[in-house]
Amino acid sequence: MAATRWKLTIEYQGSGYCGWQRQQDADKPSIQQAVEDAITGFCQQNIRIHVAGRTDAGVHARGQVAHFDLAYRRPLSGFDLAKALNAHLRAEPIAIVAAEEVPDDFHARFHATNKLYTYRILNRPAPPALETGRVWHVKKPLNAQAMAEAATVLLGHHDFTSFRDSQCQAKSPERTLDRLDIETLPYDGQGGTEIRFHAEGRSFLHHQVRNMVGTLALVGEGKWTKQDVKTALEARDRTKSGPTAPADGLYLVRVDYPEK
Repeated sequence: MAATRWKLTIEYQGSGYCGWQRQQDADKPSIQQAVEDAITGFCQQNIRIHVAGRTDAGVHARGQVAHFDLAYRRPLSGFDLAKALNAHLRAEPIAIVAAEEVPDDFHARFHATNKLYTYRILNRPAPPALETGRVWHVKKPLNAQAMAEAATVLLGHHDFTSFRDSQCQAKSPERTLDRLDIETLPYDGQGGTEIRFHAEGRSFLHHQVRNMVGTLALVGEGKWTKQDVKTALEARDRTKSGPTAPADGLYLVRVDYPEK
């Protein structure tokens, strides 16, 4: 029986998980394990899935992409596959948004041409009651305009060692940041503001987005200037940049692939 390669678009709330990847001796389950268990529950096959980007513990996704090969005894549509997997995931904050057949040589990670991450800050004195674990709560007022201006020094191709986690396993610290936009939205009608950072590029280093946001937050607080961010970037030293923003506010929104 010939196998069909399937591409899944997955949405999940990452709180309560050790991240995407299965980990031995982890005190929390992984999202990968939950999806693979759903596949096993559907077809009684033990299948390993391959993902576009391994998100960390607490990080969320609206458009994560994974692929796997399935030899199934009956004709199967993408709609029916997604419906079946969602039935097995109903106890989890995980949803298969779409499933589609792809060519046998498609690879979720290696064929990705662009990724969009969004980071959300709730900027107000009161803590979030409805979105605990889904935003970074910052009490002090942040100057979004100053952060947006400082963000421009990070655009383009750079050595991002200063914004790379010390445990990052990437072979090179060089990456190209194509977009880093900042927008503000009214949050609660009482002066609360949501600040969103939109970062796009082909690939990112471990914790790169969270480290950039943590650094730009120092600018928003008035503690750093645009020049300080530039100096930190050029230092190529993680200890010279700002703190790592919490995982709570980070979302993998979209993964792009070449047009068919």
